[in-house]
This record gives sequence, C-alpha cells and structure tokens, in this order.
Amino acid sequence: MRAHAAVTVVALVAALMAPSAAAAQQTAARQGTVRTDTLWAQSLGVRKALTVYLPPSYGTSTRRYPLLVYLHGRGGNERDWTNAGLLHRTMDSLVSAGQPEAIIAMPDGDDGWYTTWASLPDAGCATDTVRREPAATYCVPWPHYDDYIARDIVAHLDGHYRTVGTRESRGIAGLSMGGYGALTLALAYPDVFAAAVSHSGVLSPRLRIGAAVTDSLRYGREMNELAAGVRHLWPSLRAVFGSDTLAWRGRDPALLAERLKARVARGEAQWPALRFDIGVDDTWTPQNRDLAASLRALGVAHEYTEYPGAHTWTYWKAHAAESLVFLLTRTGGKE
Repeated sequence: MRAHAAVTVVALVAALMAPSAAAAQQTAARQGTVRTDTLWAQSLGVRKALTVYLPPSYGTSTRRYPLLVYLHGRGGNERDWTNAGLLHRTMDSLVSAGQPEAIIAMPDGDDGWYTTWASLPDAGCATDTVRREPAATYCVPWPHYDDYIARDIVAHLDGHYRTVGTRESRGIAGLSMGGYGALTLALAYPDVFAAAVSHSGVLSPRLRIGAAVTDSLRYGREMNELAAGVRHLWPSLRAVFGSDTLAWRGRDPALLAERLKARVARGEAQWPALRFDIGVDDTWTPQNRDLAASLRALGVAHEYTEYPGAHTWTYWKAHAAESLVFLLTRTGGKE
C-alpha cells in the first residue's frame, strides 16, 4: 500500500485525534500516568529500567487492560517514546476520542536489537564513555534481548499491574531497531503477542544495495555484501548478528515468517496481525518493500504503507496514533 492508498487511515486517525469541545473539556481529567519501574531481567542478568503508562481510569477502576509494548530505536532508551515521541499524550487524546484504554510498557533495550546475540559483549563495553547509562546495566552478561522482552517484561507487567494477561490482549510496536524487534518478536513469540507494528524498521537486513525485489540474488552471500547493505549500522549489527551469514539469515524477518507459516499449518501457532510503515525518503524504504514482497509471496496477511517523511521523530510522532489504533483494535480493549 502506498501513501495515496492510506488517505482513509490518516483521516480516521485525524478524526480520533480531534475530540469534540465537550471531550476536550474533560481532557485534564482523562490523562494517564507515566511512571518508571526497575526490574530484575533474568534473561540479561541485570536490573533494567522500564517506563510504564497507566491509562486514565486505572486508579479508579478494578478492570484489567490490554498490554502494549513500545520499543525504542538504536541509541535510545526507555524514555524515548515519552520524552521525544509524546506517546502518552497521543494515547490520552485517543482515549478522550473514545478509543479503548491500555497499559503501555516502554522497556530499555540498549542497542541489543531485541534478539539473542551471536556472541557475548566484548570487554570494551564497560569502558564506553559515550553511553549515558551505567555499565552495570548496559554491559549485560547474557544478552538474550528477545526473551527479555517476551518473557521478563511481560511477566513483570502481568505480575505488577492489572493486565488482561492473555496473548490476545497483547500488542507490540517499535521504531527503527525497535521496528525490527517488534515484528521479529511477534513472529518468534506468537504465543505472547497478537499484533505487531513497525515504524521505519530495518526489516530486511540481508538485502543488497540497489537490488530489486524480483532479483533472486538480492540477498548478500558474503559478509562484505551484508556490511555494505546495512551501511552505518554494520558495527552494531555485526556485534549482535555475528560474522556468520547463516546467523544473519536466522534473524531475518522473512525467514521467521516462513518458519511461522509452517507452525501455523501444523496447528501449533496463530498468526499475529502485522503492520509496517516507512517514509519514502527513509534509508530503509527498500528493505520494507522487500519484506512486503516476501510476505506477499508467502501469502501472509499484512498492512504496509509508505508516507512522506524520513527517519525522524517528526515522522514517528505523526504516525504513532496509527500504530496505537491498529494495536488497540486487535487486542480487544476489554476483558
């Protein structure tokens, strides 16, 4: 789906974000609460920070809520979606406009790409002076960032807050590195998440620069081709994905979808609802188009949209409401 085909979606979100005068007068009384938790992340072997949004009615009701997980991008932290993305304000506006309420978890994923690393972090991590985060929480001894999100984070929210606590009531989204994480986690853990959204994700990391989606040799077969394809992300991705092309293939969203298709056919799993979007001026637009083509070839239902814009917070703030509406619609919004 291209930008011109998404007019109705944008119009719907705009309507939701423009409440009536009466609703606007109640906005102050319908604001959610943002708080910071810390938890022991067994999958990482460290304590991590976690930003949590509680919906407006949380303190005055006894009901249970869907759980949405929002993942930050490379170089970010658990505060990005609120500090830069104002996600809590967007959610408040949607609630005022009649959308269901939900709890939103925004974890600290370091630069871990939300997957299990191919190797342990090197010793230089602790001496990294660029990071604002203490080495004790960033230099994790056992980097299983996929289990950290799908198991530790979900268990913490289910154990400490009134979540519905079912697969059908959980959705996940993210931007850039977090977009990759959201889709791959939903495909790898379909028992945990019922829906996933990527904004500007790195969704086909093996794609060669300039390769067409119809090219049978469009994926890198040597490490130098992979390095060229991911451009400035090479140092980060090589540390996580490793120096084996098979390891890169095993972390490819298209291959994860292919594996899940076989599981679904055997009755072992259910498909998560999938949506991804990207700006037409974004570096990673060819990768998003490639994943869309791969999913079409597999017969996997998904929504894919391109909009004007680039790899910026201006773009992500403009389209966060769409991912929230997509996830809220598919996680029920009620017990």
